[in-house]
Amino acid sequence: MFRRERSIPLRGSAAALCNNLSVLQLPAHNLTHFGVVHGPSAQLLSAASEGVPLAQRQLHAKEGTGVSPSLITQVHWCVLPFRVLLVLTSHRGIQMYESDGSVMVYWHALNSGDAVPVQAVFARGIAASGHFICVAKGPNIVLSEELAGHQTPVTDIAAEPAQGQDCMTDVVTADDSGLLCVWRSGPEFKLLTHIPGFGVPCPSVQMWQGIIAAGYGNGQVRLYEASTGTLHVQINAHARAICALDLAPNNGKLLSAAEDTFVHIWKLSRSPESDSIEVEHCHGECVPDTQVCGAQFCDPSGSSFAVTGYDLAEILRFRSV
Repeated sequence: MFRRERSIPLRGSAAALCNNLSVLQLPAHNLTHFGVVHGPSAQLLSAASEGVPLAQRQLHAKEGTGVSPSLITQVHWCVLPFRVLLVLTSHRGIQMYESDGSVMVYWHALNSGDAVPVQAVFARGIAASGHFICVAKGPNIVLSEELAGHQTPVTDIAAEPAQGQDCMTDVVTADDSGLLCVWRSGPEFKLLTHIPGFGVPCPSVQMWQGIIAAGYGNGQVRLYEASTGTLHVQINAHARAICALDLAPNNGKLLSAAEDTFVHIWKLSRSPESDSIEVEHCHGECVPDTQVCGAQFCDPSGSSFAVTGYDLAEILRFRSV
């Protein structure tokens, strides 16, 4: 069971974007960083464990070229082996900052010259993969090279260390058609398998111990075997589109949040006899009259989580009891 704790106020409300919440825990300093997107700016907040806000910072999208203002599409902290970077994606490009947002360390402009007039060029979807930062741009994922695997815009990226192999990572990308591509990272990235879509967007995807958790626009959560693409479990988790998934790496708790105002907590485990995936529903939380647009665990064991909602000027916090 979870109980609601003190909320953290925002200077502006959260935009109606999937995965619109990023959390970075700093246990050594008893601090948690939160990142939320609102139009052309990203709000960064630092809060103590009691939820007391200690600092706020706003970062704005770099304009680049173009007449209309640039809108931020996602903010995410990428934990690399020797560094933590804050990454912002927008319609103009990709911005990377030191973890506190104080200094920009890299700016990559998107080239819209090859796009047809009716198509938008933007970046969306961020994940750390070993020493790489993976960012989705239109129908491709951009790493140290461009890897073509999708015919429709990529919606999200997730990664985890490959099982039993040092300095290598499994990466999964999802797109607007529901197609999933599984990659093996390293000196050269290799496409391992395609998991076909079924005409429903997949806004959020996560990985845990070789399991892919994918959340879809029809409210379903599907669990696949990353190495083979085999479907293990299909959960009719929500009544409306899923907007965010998160996994607690220490124990396999899965968080799903959707536009139906609900956040659910699930427990994943592998059956040692058959190697099948077992799912247990642990908790459901309703955020009344709110279109949830972001949710994430605040610690690796999944004992607390935070939620944002469209036009909601606060971050809601919950902790297990």
